[in-house]
Amino acid sequence: MALGILASRLVGLVRQRVIAHFFGQSTDAADAFFAAFRIPNFLQNLFGEGVLSASMIPEYTRLIAAGRTDEARRLAGAIAGLLGVMVIAIVAIGVTAAPWLVGGIVPGFSGARRELAVTLVRILFPGVGALVMSAWCLAILNSHRRFLLSYSAPVVWNLAIIVATLLPRGPQRPEHLVLWTAWGAVVGSVLQFAVQLPTLLRLTGGVRLSLDARDPRVALVLRNFLPVFVSRGVVQISAFIDAMIASLLPIGAVAVISNAQTLYLLPVSLFGMSVAAAELPELSEAAAELLRARISAGSERIAFFIVPSAMVFLSLGQLVSGLLLQSGAFSQRDSEWVWATLAGSTVGLLATSQGRLLTSTYYALNETRTPLGYAALRVLLTLVLGFAAALYGPRLFGVDSRWGTAGLTASAGAAGWVEFLLLRRGLTRRIGRFGLPPGLLPRLWGAAAAAAAVTWGLHLLLAPHARHGLARTAEAAVALATFTAAYGALALALRIEAARSLWRRIARRTA
Repeated sequence: MALGILASRLVGLVRQRVIAHFFGQSTDAADAFFAAFRIPNFLQNLFGEGVLSASMIPEYTRLIAAGRTDEARRLAGAIAGLLGVMVIAIVAIGVTAAPWLVGGIVPGFSGARRELAVTLVRILFPGVGALVMSAWCLAILNSHRRFLLSYSAPVVWNLAIIVATLLPRGPQRPEHLVLWTAWGAVVGSVLQFAVQLPTLLRLTGGVRLSLDARDPRVALVLRNFLPVFVSRGVVQISAFIDAMIASLLPIGAVAVISNAQTLYLLPVSLFGMSVAAAELPELSEAAAELLRARISAGSERIAFFIVPSAMVFLSLGQLVSGLLLQSGAFSQRDSEWVWATLAGSTVGLLATSQGRLLTSTYYALNETRTPLGYAALRVLLTLVLGFAAALYGPRLFGVDSRWGTAGLTASAGAAGWVEFLLLRRGLTRRIGRFGLPPGLLPRLWGAAAAAAAVTWGLHLLLAPHARHGLARTAEAAVALATFTAAYGALALALRIEAARSLWRRIARRTA
């Protein structure tokens, strides 16, 4: 699963770099595209990163484990049929209501920027339906423990966007080129669904579509869907709130938020989501006494990777944004703006990632309403704190208003900690104490801080000789590779079990 997510996210970073190269960041075309793109991306991330899986996998997995394959097939067919009806409605509403959607998502847009965003939303919405059906494929494939295909399928979506952006010949105005990019997203959505379908049909023996919502198992999945939709989608809903508030900041803020989210959601998806989603089928079958051990082990794996990710964003964010995004119309000034926004995101990176595993445990226990309440509280806090931090924070500290994007991500992280602590308290009352081994976090943060110090020393030595182009890119890549090696070595020296386990696995495969 992690390999599939890594492939998808890496190609997504290439997509982001291509778009940054042609559209820059502080332009109407960049702002309009990222605002419009947020809608299908929201649905892809939301469905693809857990809503259908969390509501459907526990019931479908139990049927497969019990050998009741015909009932599992009927459940899959009914959910697919009902989703198909929902897809038609979503597309029709989205195309018709595009002006109102743009007004609600980015109320600060006006004039040509707003009109371009409306046009892009109307182009993108037909692809939303294919993305929703792709999420149905993901849920079925995951239940059969086929993770690589389902989580790497977005690679073709990203490739279609990249090809469409590069396809036009000759000089193109950004306002025209962005239309090609949007149509590429639509084609890619269809391809993402199509590449999963043959394997799904082979594993299930064929699925007959129906609209049977009266089946008790179908009714259970549907009953769990809405609470899971809100609680699983809290990161994405928070992202919408960030974009809405960012539209009130200077031109480029929406694009900055989108670029930063692409980067800081990478470790959340790669480590937090992969562990949580891979554990869901197992948690659904596990006896109660095994839950604490599985949650604790999963939490340790997540922390081992998320802590250094947060340290990189905080201390080396300019190298990350420069390496991945700085090219063409994307300037050094733009990289620094993204770095500040990434630094704000480190406040809640660990809490958000750990929270994914805890919500998976609630869903495995068929408890969806408790995470829903906590998620609603997080969304409310994100709105209130984000508005205050973004619009009044720069004024309070006497800095340019564009730095309000850092306040946005930091306030969202604070809200994430509130949700995580509530999730952990409720789960502890139900299954007993669990969590990270004593002293693990100080050792992880210590190793990450020391690795960052070594990397900064190297950066100060190399930076004067790498001021432009490929030399600057190579310097950033060497510096980040040095951080990775230093952190791994220090974690082994500190006898951190996750590092030792990873090292043993690498040694076995290279022996």
